[in-house]
Amino acid sequence: MGDPHGIGVVGLGVISRAYLDTLADHPAVRVVAVADLDAARAVAAAARIPGAEAVSVERLLHHPDVATVLNLTIPAAHEEISGAAITAGRNVYVEKPLTVTFPQGRSIIDRAASAGVHVGCAPDTVLGTGTQTARAAIDGGLIGRPLSASAVMVTPGHERWHPEPDFYYAPGGGPLMDMGPYYISALIHLLGPVRAVIGAASRLRDARVIGSGPRLGQRIPVEVPTHVTGVLEHVGGALTTLTTSFDGVATTAAPIEVHGEDGTLAVPDPNTFDGEVRHLALDGPGWRALAPRAGYVAAARGIGLIDLIRADQTCPPRASGELALHVLDIMTALLRSAAEGRRIELTTAVDRPMPVPFTPAEDWLSAPSSGH
Repeated sequence: MGDPHGIGVVGLGVISRAYLDTLADHPAVRVVAVADLDAARAVAAAARIPGAEAVSVERLLHHPDVATVLNLTIPAAHEEISGAAITAGRNVYVEKPLTVTFPQGRSIIDRAASAGVHVGCAPDTVLGTGTQTARAAIDGGLIGRPLSASAVMVTPGHERWHPEPDFYYAPGGGPLMDMGPYYISALIHLLGPVRAVIGAASRLRDARVIGSGPRLGQRIPVEVPTHVTGVLEHVGGALTTLTTSFDGVATTAAPIEVHGEDGTLAVPDPNTFDGEVRHLALDGPGWRALAPRAGYVAAARGIGLIDLIRADQTCPPRASGELALHVLDIMTALLRSAAEGRRIELTTAVDRPMPVPFTPAEDWLSAPSSGH
């Protein structure tokens, strides 16, 4: 099978633990090096991973055994770190969003293409059995021709639980840029790419109060909209109504519902890998749960990077940089539409990613083979 694929991890904040739980023991990869602005945090992370070194970012980018850089920095640093990795001839897999602005994202994709390296991007949650089972049901004609969808995410804000929530309320943050990638990526898997958007947005508070950790009680500024809603016009003709909010308490709405001529699907939270998919037929007796029939079983963060490594000519990466750029185009266009009060056509186009066949955990946890 060859040697494991060498990974270098930059950024060891909260989300890194989930990635490292998946990657540290996977036979297809080896975590070679880790780096963080906080050197002590890098040393602590390396101590938990056999064979990993705690190094500087510069050393990691040029480490001879690092083939792919896993960029888990805050959004404002995504372009800098991803760009430096590409310049060093490394592949990149980056936490969402791809970058803070669309021009930055376009630059990353273009530079990677010129350098002959690959870019992948979270979220990979949509490759699990939740979203993929719903996609299989749609593709199989269970609800007839899909006409519309709704996607709803409402929380009171991440400052209640995150000890360092500042970046959620700085440029590149907010509910759309933070949580939108999960919902929009799922919608592209379910209904295909988007051609135009109409958006509206608001910001009801100028400051938030940190609710946990050593900065408990500290006020932080809010620089971005905290409630964003809009309509996505899919290339195939379906319309999605999207709502993302850090201003509400909760919602009883399904995270995603897809409505077709013959029925409706309730799709689980796209920020999770699994969950129950429910179906209601036009003349059926009531909602019924669908058994998982597609997707990576028991998947976890990092499966998108594994999928990227396994990609070949017959099966391109599903959590690709091109998909992430299209998602970024959608999100930034929604914010522009809200600011300018007009419908905006997108500048990117992307193929709907290939579906994920039903893949038991023991298969994706094994060393890669050709095709997937």
